[in-house]
Amino acid sequence: MSNIKLFETKQIRSVWNESDSKWYFSVADVVETLTDTTNVRDYIKKMRKREPELNANWGTMCPPLELLAPDGKRRKTQCANAEGLLRIIQSVPSPKAEPFKRWLAKVGYERLEEIENPELAAARMRELYKAKGYSDEWIEKRVRGIAIRDELTNEWKAFLEVDRRADERSVIRRMRIHTAEGATLFRPTC
Repeated sequence: MSNIKLFETKQIRSVWNESDSKWYFSVADVVETLTDTTNVRDYIKKMRKREPELNANWGTMCPPLELLAPDGKRRKTQCANAEGLLRIIQSVPSPKAEPFKRWLAKVGYERLEEIENPELAAARMRELYKAKGYSDEWIEKRVRGIAIRDELTNEWKAFLEVDRRADERSVIRRMRIHTAEGATLFRPTC
């Protein structure tokens, strides 16, 4: 989204939320910037009323977090993380929101293409690193590193699955032994 620079003229307040390790942004600031409304509270209220689905998820999507208000005091403000913010932007009928909506449609389409053809994801990753200025050598090392990590992770998962099954079998075997000896399987611990 770095190509979209609609928010350069207005400061969007943000806060790092430790509980889920994500950045949250003031919904009011974003809506005000996209709509040029004079009454942002009323606009948000009408937007939520227009879209019952948005309204139903509002509480979890927009938790109140403390932000510095224009008067210098810290106040609880409805905030949303990037995912929630993009959902809200979809509900804003404003020409300023259109670049975001087009970007979302493009990214969604590209993701569907990548699901159908995973090689596209690898090619896009290479293009992205190249655009960021990384050398071809660095990109290839990165791609190999990712492949090696994935292979190792899959090996560990397979090992743990075998180990888990072996552990289950040994527990079942021990249970059979105890039952054959007439012992109780579950003893209350008081």
